[in-house]
Amino acid sequence: MPHEPHAGPVSEAVARRLAAVWRIEGARVIATLASLTRDVGLAEDLAQEACAEALRSWQRDGVPANPGAWLTAVAKRRAIDAWRRQDALAERYARIASTLRESGDDELEPIGDSVLRLLFIACHPVLSTPAQCALALTLVGGLSTEQVARLFLVPIATMQQRIVRAKRSLSVAAVPFEAPDPQEWHDRLTGVLRVVYLIFTEGYAPASGTAPVHRELADEALRLGRRLVAMVPREPEAHGLLALMLLQASRFSARVAADGSPVLLADQDRARWDRQAILRGRAALRQVDVLGKGRGPYAVQAAIAEQHAIATSVEATDWDRIVLLYEVLGRLAPSPVVELNRAVAVSMTEGPAEALAIVDRLAADGALAHSHLLPSVRGELLARLERPDEARAEFARAIPLIGNAAQRTVLDGKLRALDPRHPEG
Repeated sequence: MPHEPHAGPVSEAVARRLAAVWRIEGARVIATLASLTRDVGLAEDLAQEACAEALRSWQRDGVPANPGAWLTAVAKRRAIDAWRRQDALAERYARIASTLRESGDDELEPIGDSVLRLLFIACHPVLSTPAQCALALTLVGGLSTEQVARLFLVPIATMQQRIVRAKRSLSVAAVPFEAPDPQEWHDRLTGVLRVVYLIFTEGYAPASGTAPVHRELADEALRLGRRLVAMVPREPEAHGLLALMLLQASRFSARVAADGSPVLLADQDRARWDRQAILRGRAALRQVDVLGKGRGPYAVQAAIAEQHAIATSVEATDWDRIVLLYEVLGRLAPSPVVELNRAVAVSMTEGPAEALAIVDRLAADGALAHSHLLPSVRGELLARLERPDEARAEFARAIPLIGNAAQRTVLDGKLRALDPRHPEG
């Protein structure tokens, strides 16, 4: 039932409700508009105009029963009005208007079809893989430019330019807004899988904001992952990605404390982990092996997550196997983040001094300069080596680089714990 109408400025409640609706429905709305207009940029603009209208209308009339359909209908009408004013597009307007009369303003396209279609369009081969992912994360994932920039560890201005160029490229190439033929899926699958996992990552550990998790984003990524497995059942990495997401999602209930603060892996109550999700994740990983094509990067990461999932404690974890798996992952998909994670695992098998040498090499190479990850890990290792002054300096350097307030609070607590003036120091 709609809320009671309000008068005056937009209330915080209406703004929050719109934000929640957009997180859930935004990708579908843009996907529907993109199919209608054949222009990603225009679809995004129309959606934003509909959101602005929602703030005014919902404040006055209350939130409609189907807010996603309401946003789509308003955006469609704005598109029709714009085309009506352009004589050169009169024929196009008539065709679209006829379609609208037949389908009805409140009808949304099927969720899976529209979102996956938009995802495959954004991952068109005309774009580079980084451009595919950046565009898809803003359109399908509903992430802000700042969030995407933090996920890619690049400056915001760089990401803004990347997204603008991607939209222009799709427009210039006149990319058709329709699901590609099955023979085209393989060329786009790498980008699609990466986007789905980045959406999951933003849900699992948000790069900005105040919440320690965004379950709705992670759930949407899982839904897309299941759909992709159904589409390409003989692609090992589709099963590998689903396995990885399921195994990581199994920890959700234990990752947030009663007061809303994040709980680190070492402190989680493993009895609260979702055993059914773990079983499904391990089954998906076994399916990778059944296909007999070898494990790719997502499957190897799933194997690492599996080791955590089956261990009864941090101490009982098979860290030697995890180190080996990170070495394999480093050969399949080398990156500074993989090497940093390997260092953490090495610290559990060979000690913090050996791990610190790996981290110092990464720092000397200038890797992860815009990320809090390297100074955070370096601070942890220095603290374990009983070098508190250096550890505090690393934590102090890391804190301003963290975009998520909940994660920042955790690191700030570690910094204060090392302060000799602090009661716990």
